[in-house]
Formats: sequence, C-alpha cells, structure tokens
Amino acid sequence: MMQSKYPQKPGIDFILKQAFFYWNKTLIFQLIFSILYFGIFLTVIFVADLKYDIINQYIETTKYAKDGAEIYASELTKLAATENFQMFSLAIIGTTIFLYPLNLGFYQIYRKIDLNEKLELGDLLVGYNGLNFFKYIGYYIFWFFIYRFTVPTVVLAIIWVAVTLFVAPLMFFTDKRIFEAISLNFKALKMYYVEILVCTIVAFLFKYLGFTLFLVGGLFTFPFWNAMIYSLYKSVFSEKS
Repeated sequence: MMQSKYPQKPGIDFILKQAFFYWNKTLIFQLIFSILYFGIFLTVIFVADLKYDIINQYIETTKYAKDGAEIYASELTKLAATENFQMFSLAIIGTTIFLYPLNLGFYQIYRKIDLNEKLELGDLLVGYNGLNFFKYIGYYIFWFFIYRFTVPTVVLAIIWVAVTLFVAPLMFFTDKRIFEAISLNFKALKMYYVEILVCTIVAFLFKYLGFTLFLVGGLFTFPFWNAMIYSLYKSVFSEKS
C-alpha cells in the first residue's frame, strides 16, 4: 500500500507545489469552508456567552495579571472550576467536534480534481453523509481528548499530530479502522519523516499567515492544512494494493 521504494520518494518541492495547486484551484471552497466554520463557531460562542457570561468574567480575571503570575493563575483556576465555565467549554468543544467532518469534504474535492470531475458545493459536506458522520466524529473525539492531554507537554502534542496525520484520509479513501490507520501512519512517518516535518511546518505557518498579514486573507489560508495532508497522502500512499 505504501510507496516504499526509496528512489521513488517524492521531493519536498513537488509535494509543496502540489498542495498549493489544490489550494489555488479551490479558493471558493476555502472561503465557503471558513465562512461556515467561523460562522457556526462564533455564533455558538456568542450564544453560550449570553447564557454563561464567561468572556466578561475572563476579562475581569486578566486584571489580576498585574499582581503576579501566581495570583493570576490562581484566579484563572477558580474561574475554570465554576460550572458556568465548564458548560461554556463543553459548548465550544462540542462545536469543534461537530465541525470536524467539514475537513473531509476537501479530500473529496481534491480527488475529483485528480479525476477531472465536476466540483459541487455539496462535496464540502460529504463528511456529514450517513453513518460516516459518526465514524469521523468518533475518531475526532478520540483524537481530541488525547491531544488535549498532550498539549501541556508540547512535544507529545506534536508527536500525536504527526502520528495521526494520515488517519482521516486513510479512513476516507480506504475505509481503514482508526488503529490500523495509525499503524500505517506510523510506518509512513518513519520512512518520510523529513518530508512530513517540513511540509507540516509550511502548512502550519501558511494556515495562520493570512490572519497575521491581513485578516480576511485568513479565510482563504485557514483550510490550507487539508491540501497539504492530501498532497502528502497522495505522495506517500498507493491505494492500488
């Protein structure tokens, strides 16, 4: 399944050019994705804050920063322990989980570009079709909670992202189960670690560059991560066998 012959390893420049090609060909879908994603996400934050009033409480808590890091941390801990904060956090986590399958639509779109097929707006929502929705949601819940526990260490979080980079496309294109996909991902990581590392760094930087340089541009660059994953996936894996 994996293209394991070393001389045939794809060059980093080829993978990057391919990712930017897919991204550039689908700018309207990038924009629609971002509008849907941020529209739903910010609406939930607004509604949840109306009910739980967390943003104001957080702003009040930041005033303790001038009293030193220890006091500030203590006040943040008190806020985090409140029922309102926990309900607010659950609303945001739940929304993030619900929005995850939106990313899968890009794999359908990029594959259609490869096959020279007509793109449709509905392609973006393919991750929500039928029982597959629960499969992707289940995977993301599993992924998210491990990621959340590894974030404080930073290094473990980066390793977890790398080890699961290809799980979603493997599930989408080859119907692999989560742990089988992670195993294949791990083998790919050992063989292509330089390519994966460089391309992941470029994808991360470009993804947020639009927000840094010009806010509206972020709506186009935010979903770029999916183009990079697909380009890497296509270069590393072969579905023929």
